[in-house]
Amino acid sequence: MAQSLASLRFDNSFVETLPADPDESPHSRQVHHACYSKVAPTPVGNPTLVSLSPEVADLLDLRPTDLNPEELAAVFSGNQRLPGMETYATCYGGHQFGNWAGQLGDGRAIGLGEVVNQKNERWELQLKGAGITPYSRGADGRAVLRSSLREYLCSEAMHHLGVPTTRALCLVNTGDAVVRDMLYDGHAAPEPGAIVCRVSPSFIRFGNFEICAARKDDDLLRQLANYTIETHFPHLGDPSPAVYAAWFKEVCEKTAHMVVHWSRVGFVHGVMNTDNMSILGLTMDYGPYGWLEGFDLSWTPNTTDAYGRRYAFGNQPRVASWNLFCLANALYGLIGDAEILKDALGSYGHTLGTEQRAMLSQKFGFPQWEAGDETLVDELMEIWESTETDMTIFHRRLADVSSAEGVDAETRLAPLLDAYYAPDELQGDLRARTLAWLESYATRVRQGGQSDSDRAVQMNAVNPKYVPRNYLAQLAIDKAEQGDASTLEELMELFKNPYDEQPEREEYAAKRPEWARHKAGCSMLSCSS
Repeated sequence: MAQSLASLRFDNSFVETLPADPDESPHSRQVHHACYSKVAPTPVGNPTLVSLSPEVADLLDLRPTDLNPEELAAVFSGNQRLPGMETYATCYGGHQFGNWAGQLGDGRAIGLGEVVNQKNERWELQLKGAGITPYSRGADGRAVLRSSLREYLCSEAMHHLGVPTTRALCLVNTGDAVVRDMLYDGHAAPEPGAIVCRVSPSFIRFGNFEICAARKDDDLLRQLANYTIETHFPHLGDPSPAVYAAWFKEVCEKTAHMVVHWSRVGFVHGVMNTDNMSILGLTMDYGPYGWLEGFDLSWTPNTTDAYGRRYAFGNQPRVASWNLFCLANALYGLIGDAEILKDALGSYGHTLGTEQRAMLSQKFGFPQWEAGDETLVDELMEIWESTETDMTIFHRRLADVSSAEGVDAETRLAPLLDAYYAPDELQGDLRARTLAWLESYATRVRQGGQSDSDRAVQMNAVNPKYVPRNYLAQLAIDKAEQGDASTLEELMELFKNPYDEQPEREEYAAKRPEWARHKAGCSMLSCSS
């Protein structure tokens, strides 16, 4: 176990293996024939530690009680450099809202290097909001406290929910103000600045490969692909056309696995551009994300997406497939066989369907997926669309519904009433339809042969009681902006065990309060951070 930050063991394979931009200045420019640019974080005025994740510290072999908060703040604000650190920003492109955007790159994220722990695991450290890079495109490279806190909180909550994700080590206040127009409505104002230290085996994304292919830089594309396979997919063997194909197939399957987990917990990414898609199948780049409050397949948390709703909850599986198609186009030069790529893309749909059915079986308490289950699930979703219903609460309480024969239908409904935002709307035909569904559900459960208690254990293991709803994050932001991190710390503790009852924290399991319906930060959000 490391005794101090200075004892971290850096092994910076990305910058040591791949070609660098020869220009080391931070001025904005197009970067060619390079995977990254060397750039140092811009110092901040008065960094202070807001919060540290003990679990992520442990991944790095750090013992939180041995760490100095002032040193943590200095290092993870970018003000102090540790031995072995090599700071850089990566070059990538991407399709944004369906259109090729050209070079994008790390405009405010700066890598610190890769730490190898005692288990020989590789963890890349990256500061988001650390200052100007060659990819900042005229922006200031900074981030505000509200967006940084949201990413820090959600990264760790997603991990404990069992969703593949990047992690977050710590959150640091910079002591400097950052001017942002939060709602893009012409009302720019200074906000507290902050930096989050993100942690992942790699931050390589689809867009890293797309920019090489778009520029017809075949040599760089091959170097990057070889590095990615050798470092992060070594089980596939030495790079070759066949291994490139196997690698792409695995990326498709990992992406499907991630999207199924998003569906399971009601998470909406908000900005599924190809530059925000991890080559490792991890949820990354937490911007205007959201959690379903009222169930709505067409809901998006992103104000920029409000018209087209490209990245709405129900569209995420399709968009992931489209993004993989873009990656396939980028990798064609390595594989040279469209049919092989087409078959690999087919594995995305197969994995998605298989895992989606297994996931729904678990959520509904079925021993396995059977003919007719799809009709039952689709009927419930149509009912949900008829009156505002909280999916998280409904699924959690469904475990408490009795499946015994002869139980009155209204008795079955009673545990679910808290899931409705307007229970008075559950009248007439809608109520009759809901009660009929519950009878069909009870019949299906009895056919499965499980006891209600065994079914509840199964369901509660995959249906969280607590999710990081936007209004909860906003409560933590409001206090943190006043210098009080107590709500953030309580939420970090809460989300370590999101499937447990935690009766002392019951208020955090409630559906969104009415005051948060239209409050900035609690409903839709912009990309402004």
